[in-house]
Amino acid sequence: MSSAVQLTERPIQQSAAEPSRPASVRPALSAPTFLATAVRAVGRFAWLLFKPTIVIALFLLLWQLAPTLGLVDEVFLPPFSVVAQAFADLVASGEMWTHLSTSLNRSLVGYSIAVAAAVPVGVSIAWYRPVADFLNPILELFRNTAALALLPVFILVLGIGETSKVAIVVYASFFPILLNTITGVRTVDPLLIKSAASLGFSPLRLFQKVVLPAALPAIFTGLRMAAASSILVLLAAEMFGAKAGLGYLITAAQQNFAIPNMYAGIVAISLLGLGFNGLLVTLERRLSRWRVPANG
Repeated sequence: MSSAVQLTERPIQQSAAEPSRPASVRPALSAPTFLATAVRAVGRFAWLLFKPTIVIALFLLLWQLAPTLGLVDEVFLPPFSVVAQAFADLVASGEMWTHLSTSLNRSLVGYSIAVAAAVPVGVSIAWYRPVADFLNPILELFRNTAALALLPVFILVLGIGETSKVAIVVYASFFPILLNTITGVRTVDPLLIKSAASLGFSPLRLFQKVVLPAALPAIFTGLRMAAASSILVLLAAEMFGAKAGLGYLITAAQQNFAIPNMYAGIVAISLLGLGFNGLLVTLERRLSRWRVPANG
């Protein structure tokens, strides 16, 4: 009886004594499974790479096909290939660069002045109550007055030269930056400010290390909105009394019925705005590397 028990127990003891396979050892993937995984990885990478251009490519394809198939009049909406050729001709002749550089110079000068003025004023209004009480009435008055409505006033007072065009850009860019700066500073977590003050931070260091970094996302939102506004308002200003600029190019092409050149100017405006926005987004990411995205 005891020998039977030993015989039955011996295999169990041997199996228990067998060395177990390490958990890190896994069977190798078969060739079809590995190939399918690689294809999926390449597909995801290609999708992430080309996803931003898919909608634009579809739009350009529709633009090309609509006049070609007779859905719209080709005289008033040339195919995209014709507009692209006109754009290339303007670039080759140097005319596009002349107009683009003129508009870019006006926009950058006015935009820089607006940034230099709006950010300090916004911080002062948000940080100091007396400044807010003193400036709010006049700022509210002008904030609700559209820039284009004041364009004739700027032309009458400052003339049709560069000064009026830069001034209208300053006016259009000032308020988006101002309002977002005020919002960003006022919405800083009070607990962060109290913690920094309890650590002995001076007011200047408190602003530099706590308030400004926390308000940076809102400030950059205002900068991006102001960049778009500055370009749009400048184009309208260049349609009156200008001899160069993208707005002048579009107006002159329309009057001379050079429709492909007109659309080429519109494409140049889109590329300029896209470049402005991309530059600001890159700068914001560089200055906000400490932020953790919501999706981890």
